Amino acid sequence: MAGGIRFVSAGGLSVLVILLLVGLVILLIPLLFLGVIGAAFTKLGFSWITAIAVVLLMLFGSYVNIPVYTIKRDMVRVSPDTTSLYSADTPWSPAPVWDTLISINLGGAIIPICISLYLLYQAVHITGTSLLIPVGAGIAIVSLVTFVSTRQIMGVGLRVPLIIPGLTALLMGLLLFGGAGIPATVLAFVSGTIGILLGGNLAQLHRIKALDVADLSIGGVGTFGAIFICCILPALIA
Repeated sequence: MAGGIRFVSAGGLSVLVILLLVGLVILLIPLLFLGVIGAAFTKLGFSWITAIAVVLLMLFGSYVNIPVYTIKRDMVRVSPDTTSLYSADTPWSPAPVWDTLISINLGGAIIPICISLYLLYQAVHITGTSLLIPVGAGIAIVSLVTFVSTRQIMGVGLRVPLIIPGLTALLMGLLLFGGAGIPATVLAFVSGTIGILLGGNLAQLHRIKALDVADLSIGGVGTFGAIFICCILPALIA
């Protein structure tokens, strides 16, 4: 002991055990995450294997963007104070954006839409109840809430709030069907995912030209988190 400080050696074996425990925790956290999300999907009628497969497809599919079309700007507005930003003397400055590539995200748009159609078919087939009118109403309300709450950030793109659309969809499921159950769960899932894509992306396309972004992914960056949460929250009322 020196200066009142005591040094204790844990030994080679103890250090190895600690490293193994840390590694085990690092491995278990993603597995626990997948287990919780998989349990949510099983409440929607999926088997465990299918649920985990869907979760993994959404997560990995979030990195896949399929180009659809390009929005071309007729002109770029440059203020007198920022004209020098685009001069040859400042090569580090950002160049004006003339074209914006619009693409659709595999994990945040295509897969959730397919799941929504599947759940609608299953719910109608099992319950024999027509869900078109309440689902349409739920989609309209979630779209409106998402449209109003989505932020347009210059040079970045669109940012859909993470929680608000999901909670709105959950509330629609409970109110339009008077409580929990399969129809309410399906309505919450479908109105949430479709409503976010409509109100947070498609209805905002007319604003893209003014945001100076080179690409926009429908269901991708800025939207995927809200979509993913809307895929999980319906399990609370299943």
